[in-house]
Amino acid sequence: MINSHYYYRPHILFYTESCEKMRIISGSYKGRELDGSNLKGTRPTMDRVKESLFGMIQNEIKNCICLDLFAGSGSLGLEALSNGATICYFVDHNFDAIRTIQRNKTKLSVKEETIFLQQDYKQALQYFYQNKVTFDLIFLDPPYQENLIQDCLDKIRQYDLLKDDGLIICEYETEVFVSTYTCVKEKKYGKKRIRIYTKEKRIEEY
Repeated sequence: MINSHYYYRPHILFYTESCEKMRIISGSYKGRELDGSNLKGTRPTMDRVKESLFGMIQNEIKNCICLDLFAGSGSLGLEALSNGATICYFVDHNFDAIRTIQRNKTKLSVKEETIFLQQDYKQALQYFYQNKVTFDLIFLDPPYQENLIQDCLDKIRQYDLLKDDGLIICEYETEVFVSTYTCVKEKKYGKKRIRIYTKEKRIEEY
């Protein structure tokens, strides 16, 4: 039985012209195409960036509880489920994004548990705090021009939402941010950058 929960509020649907197709690049759903490359206000993670990222964290994904905070098409969270995560919370304020993730879940025949929240990221993080939900893996890939990573990191720390051995994955371009979490890896792919944080300094190399 597929477990799924969906929290939403009415919202206007937006579409933009389509661009290149997205797909799952590894794991049990490898090679399957995803909808959502044409979602307004989203910027899908390039395949080569996603492949490198998941190569770095592949040993951390199995049986984890995952949060895709600015989910868009759900590409990162679905990739995590494809690689062994057991639960993923997908958060996006855009109704069309949530519906797109649901379509992608159906296309992939996802068996793992999925929870959908159509909320602003601040509301979602407060919701997790109030309901004592914590995460092994948190993806932060907000719209680059809005510079939201700093506020997200501060709230995740304030609400203590990261498990002791958990990781936070930040994707960004020019935003400047700092954290009391430990940065264990940072890589650049053209204009895009990936930074990985954990609570404490870890032995593993990423």
